[in-house]
Amino acid sequence: MSCSGSLAAVKTDMEIADMFSYKEYKEIIQIIKESGRMANFKQARGKDQFIIMRHDVEFSVDRAFALSKLELSMDFTSTYFFQWTNNSYNILSKRNMDMIHYMHERGHEIGLHFALNGLTDMDLIRKKIMQEINVLSEMLGFEIMEFSIHRPSADVLREDIKLPGIINAYQDEYFTFAEKVTPDTKLAVKYISDAQHRWNYGKPDRETLLGNDKVQILTHPYSWTKQGYDNLENFRTLIAERNEELLDTIDNECKHFATVRDLL
Repeated sequence: MSCSGSLAAVKTDMEIADMFSYKEYKEIIQIIKESGRMANFKQARGKDQFIIMRHDVEFSVDRAFALSKLELSMDFTSTYFFQWTNNSYNILSKRNMDMIHYMHERGHEIGLHFALNGLTDMDLIRKKIMQEINVLSEMLGFEIMEFSIHRPSADVLREDIKLPGIINAYQDEYFTFAEKVTPDTKLAVKYISDAQHRWNYGKPDRETLLGNDKVQILTHPYSWTKQGYDNLENFRTLIAERNEELLDTIDNECKHFATVRDLL
């Protein structure tokens, strides 16, 4: 590889890292607040202009909690969707429930992040969504009235699932489905996502956010840290955090673990 090529690669890594720092996130929030279009899904209904910030929590309740506190420090609230059938975290552990209650009590909206888990039958999908919403509402002690779908298929997006009294983050009021989308595709609702640790369908800068009447931004809190890491380092730090959480859990449950913990 040439010297110029190496420098270009380094520059790209630095740019990617800065994109997912708390500094960058604060800049996005500031633009939204200044626009006067900040809204959650309920508030956005029927409005001609809105910017919704939504978070799908995939791997770490801790990182979602940290992001929620950053938002609260800026007098900003948003919507957090948590998975019920997730191998990475237990939404009903006391520690996680305490964090979710903290978020809810301070104004953040809490919803279900529904994993299809191979389901394709639309009637069964509707039934399972309601089952999970009802159980989650019962366990958390407050009503869950919103859901997003984890890695939705095109068929599910076309279906535009609507349930009585329940908000789907992908229903047509908040999301415009199109078969092929580029950053320049004109849609009734501009959708921006940080999936795969990169911005997709545009970047939430001032020009994009103010240049579209209706915007929904999806972030995944595991991607966001104070430092702002590139993809590799972000996963390294995430795994280290989760490993430490597991070690602490074992330590609290097993008295004999202390004698070997430092040897691991």
